Amino acid sequence: MARAMAPPMTQRRKSIRRHLLIYAAITPYVVIAVFPIYWMAITAFKQDPDLYRMEHFPFWFNLAPTLRNFKILFYQTHYGDWIWNTFTISAWVALITLVTAVPAGYALARLKLPGAENTGIAIFLTYLVPPIILFLPLSRIVAELGLQDSWWALVVVYPTFTIPFCTWLLMGFFKTVPMEIEEAARVDGCGQAGAFLRVILPISLPGVLTSVIFAFTLSMQDFLYGLAFVSPGDQKPVPVGVPTELIRGDIYYWGSLMGAALLVGLPVAILYNFFLDRFIQGITGGIGK
Repeated sequence: MARAMAPPMTQRRKSIRRHLLIYAAITPYVVIAVFPIYWMAITAFKQDPDLYRMEHFPFWFNLAPTLRNFKILFYQTHYGDWIWNTFTISAWVALITLVTAVPAGYALARLKLPGAENTGIAIFLTYLVPPIILFLPLSRIVAELGLQDSWWALVVVYPTFTIPFCTWLLMGFFKTVPMEIEEAARVDGCGQAGAFLRVILPISLPGVLTSVIFAFTLSMQDFLYGLAFVSPGDQKPVPVGVPTELIRGDIYYWGSLMGAALLVGLPVAILYNFFLDRFIQGITGGIGK
């Protein structure tokens, strides 16, 4: 009986030991990833004396938590407008990118156009152009459209770097879809557009979702174009409004700065976790070719 029980116990010990080693190896990376969020959270609720007294323990509350930093954020700045502007801009840019990049990526990947491969590479190379180089020609376009000092200027400007990369990404993903599936759809009576909408697009949903996430994220985190094209306080997105309104000379409103970053960054990070598997699948599928 003892001999019969010995192998399972040994196997269990090996399994426990293996899991402990895995968790021990992962723990430093988890701490590095979570610590900035923890630091933002406690700083957002700290009183100013608790922040600037060096003898205090910095990783917890030495004075009672306060909501004063959030009151400054919502009642003394245009933070509500900044959030609305940021998510509206990102949604429009994601939509424009999706409508443009999906048919472009499909055409370059599946329609056997002359020079399609080189065209795809050229499109991707435009994404690598530094934004500072494009600042002057884009400012002329924004001025001609009469969109200066309006967040609509960013809706026009941001697709210049989201569309190239997403087109290249979707090209690679569409190439991974077997041609036989599309041919079978045509045999069943679908035309080119029908096969694309009913067969190819649903299969390619991870790649499409990855493109949407990429466009949305880039639009949310841009600082240069927002600073250059939008000046009024109520028209700014969060990445521009927070540092320009909450850093006044040599005065840093650290609690409000951290609160602003936490309120925007944490919900987006949680939302991305629901699509993480599809995002990774889209990235790996897109770069596979």
